[in-house]
Amino acid sequence: MTTFTVWKFDDPDGADRAARILTNAEADGLVKVEDHAIVRWPAGAAQPSTAHGHEGVWQGAGWGGIFGLLIGTLFFMPLVGGMAGAALGALGRATEDAGISKEDLAKIRDEVTVGTSALFAVTDQGDLDRLGERFRGMRSKLIATNLTDGERGILFETFGGA
Repeated sequence: MTTFTVWKFDDPDGADRAARILTNAEADGLVKVEDHAIVRWPAGAAQPSTAHGHEGVWQGAGWGGIFGLLIGTLFFMPLVGGMAGAALGALGRATEDAGISKEDLAKIRDEVTVGTSALFAVTDQGDLDRLGERFRGMRSKLIATNLTDGERGILFETFGGA
């Protein structure tokens, strides 16, 4: 099953470290990474910076488009009051087929702030137990996923976090 997750880290470099762990885990056959993107927001910066993984040519282009729309709307468009709600609603309609709800979008926007970072990942065929071992101690928080409540519980058990 293809899984979309967004992990928040309490420092601007945490997502970069997690992306390296994920890439190494893929090389070791523990997971297939369809695509990933990183948002870093260092202290003192007016807005975050981003990096996109571009893993797959065909699928990566599809997820890359979603990541671009999602990250651009959440972090780079000046949204105020009613405009913010309307933009999140439109973005929610565009991303709902991928299992990303309007509530997920609002939570991502609220959680990823100055001094933090986030890893947006699309993965498949993961060995959660062995992946979880590699991510122990990362001080991450799952803030969005397309998993069911039961699958989400397994993910929390394996990776920790809230």
